[in-house]
Amino acid sequence: MGAPFKKFEPHGQGGPRIREIPLRLMFPNLVTVLAICAGLSGIRFGFEGRFETAVVMVLLAAFLDGIDGRLARLLKATSKFGAQMDSLADIVNFGVAPALVLYAYLLDRVGSPGWIATLLFVIACGMRLARFNVLDEQKDRPAWQFEYFVGVPAPAGAVLVMLPLYLSFLGLHPTRAVAYAGVAFTVLVAFLLVSRLPVYSGKSAKIPGDRVLPVILAVVLYFLLLVSYPWYTLTASVAAYLVFLPFSVIAYSKRARKEGEALLPPDVDEGTAGRD
Repeated sequence: MGAPFKKFEPHGQGGPRIREIPLRLMFPNLVTVLAICAGLSGIRFGFEGRFETAVVMVLLAAFLDGIDGRLARLLKATSKFGAQMDSLADIVNFGVAPALVLYAYLLDRVGSPGWIATLLFVIACGMRLARFNVLDEQKDRPAWQFEYFVGVPAPAGAVLVMLPLYLSFLGLHPTRAVAYAGVAFTVLVAFLLVSRLPVYSGKSAKIPGDRVLPVILAVVLYFLLLVSYPWYTLTASVAAYLVFLPFSVIAYSKRARKEGEALLPPDVDEGTAGRD
């Protein structure tokens, strides 16, 4: 009788064969599993009426899901199995969990429109993640374009869509009118996810040496504010992010014009720059 669980290669066919899997290779996948558990637990707490705990669990899931890939690269523990697992976990942690918690607290007060908005957000999140995976495989794009996301990234969308919850924790009563406003905001975030909006990622941002200490201090200050005044800090963060989006578009447009002019042949008339 054969073994009930057959061994498989985490790197897929053609990848390196591993006789014994080091613990460091399992650690990023463990973080992914914990992220899924946190997201699903957030849904449970939401339907039990423990909404503050539910939001904390969803934010924890988004945080864990956002660092597992970086952790895998840091530990040199990337694998095809981990990539597929992380991709499947994203839709739960960034789409299903925040949408259902918001629906349980607010959107169900308006019936079908609230459920439609919930479905739209989850579907938009899935489409956004699929587009990210496709674009990530395209290596022929100009290097500077990798500094921008196409549309609002899914982790940011998860934090944005729960803004009505943050405001409710600050004293906003969840009336029917507020629920309809939440529906409109949820649909807006869904369209931001699938839009072609260029959003600066900050992946290649570099900090001058003389500003490292102030930046560290600012990060510590933000963390302390988040711990001490979580709902005020998250509300301010969402507002700042929404204000940041137009500036990101302007920066992308300027960069695109600059790169386009640099690629023009020297003898091309400047008056034709930017024309199709």
